[in-house]
Amino acid sequence: MNTFAVRDWLLALQARTVAAFEAEGGDAFGRDAWSRPAGGALEGDGLTRIVEDGALLERGGCGFSHVRGKSLPPSATQHRPELAGAPFEALGVSLVFHPRNPHVPTVHMNVRMLSARAPGAAEPVVWFGGGMDLTPYYGFEEDARDFHRTLRDVLAPFGAERYPAYKRWCDEYFFLRHRNEPRGIGGVFFDDVAEPDVEGAYAMTKAVAEAFVPAYLPIVKRRRDLPYAQRERDFQAYRRGRYVEFNLVWDRGTHFGLQSGGRTESILLSMPPRVAWRYDWKPEPGSAEARLYADFLRPRDWAGEAGTA
Repeated sequence: MNTFAVRDWLLALQARTVAAFEAEGGDAFGRDAWSRPAGGALEGDGLTRIVEDGALLERGGCGFSHVRGKSLPPSATQHRPELAGAPFEALGVSLVFHPRNPHVPTVHMNVRMLSARAPGAAEPVVWFGGGMDLTPYYGFEEDARDFHRTLRDVLAPFGAERYPAYKRWCDEYFFLRHRNEPRGIGGVFFDDVAEPDVEGAYAMTKAVAEAFVPAYLPIVKRRRDLPYAQRERDFQAYRRGRYVEFNLVWDRGTHFGLQSGGRTESILLSMPPRVAWRYDWKPEPGSAEARLYADFLRPRDWAGEAGTA
């Protein structure tokens, strides 16, 4: 696997994604190039693109990183424990967009390549991971179905079993166990993928990443100009608090960043800009807010013709 080719593709992916949302929102993303010098626990470089307080995105961060470390944290892989503590290399793109309008869902996407060399091994082990998920505040059937159908269709050439398996993994992963509550309507999530071979895993990862703009931007276009009032903003802030709960309590990606000496500011930029939190708050029965819980925050076959359970 040519690491430099993967790096070039990731940087181009970041540039295309940012350009698409700059064109749609009219807000320029800032640039934060960073590097870690050789000799430390983590070395490498990256580029963070971020917009704050924009007309479309209240906060949007899209970061590229390429780092090498002396010791792979156990949280980096659930299925390769024999590589825990081995020297590693990781590169990827991760983004979180928090739109201003409460009718536009928050979205998360990341793709990554990792490699690690076990003691005495001649060659490193290489694998890929990634996925994306949608976190709506107000449920729209059309948005959920289109998002999932796009992901189903892009995965179809790589095997009919991929989409249902990766959707199920996403439903299980992005779940607040202490509340018995999904974070959103899910999407797809995969990790430790090197099948049918490394090149095939890379091709699938690229296909998923390139589907992000086609899956999400049409939803943005449909919902960004819908009217809203303080009630909708209050509910958005409350639901954003749930997003923070997941990131801080359950997200293994966050744990990996902290355990590997990653950039704490990169973790923080994924957080919503404004949140509210109340543990026991419940929406009024029969309200649009309650429908999110009753109809959307449960696993569903969104890609099916009828969107049935």
